Amino acid sequence: MPLIQVDLDRQLWEEKGKAISGAIQRAQVEGLRIPAEDLFHVFRPREAGEIVFHPSFGGVERRSLIVIRVVFVHEHPVVKHKYAFYEAVAREFADLGIRSDDIMICVTENTYEDWYAGYVN
Repeated sequence: MPLIQVDLDRQLWEEKGKAISGAIQRAQVEGLRIPAEDLFHVFRPREAGEIVFHPSFGGVERRSLIVIRVVFVHEHPVVKHKYAFYEAVAREFADLGIRSDDIMICVTENTYEDWYAGYVN
């Protein structure tokens, strides 16, 4: 059960928020192989100036920045699932007119005992 947290410009949220959520979900289903109904997204629209970044750090030419933080149980092989997820996000976002240079994804992993989702195993 990945938990997705997205910080993005408020205007982008207002224009494409629902489409961005759908794109992230499709990328999770494809890349991480999760069930389609495993949907937990938290969006945090930000005002101008609240997302601060260097426009060319690491040789990437950023115009804006969408920060996607993913928290999930440590069970996904790096190459097979994580990279497939990253690539799927970039591809899905490109279809929305969002440049891959403007995306940052951060994955944090933990274990099953670190989660409560309405029931206890």
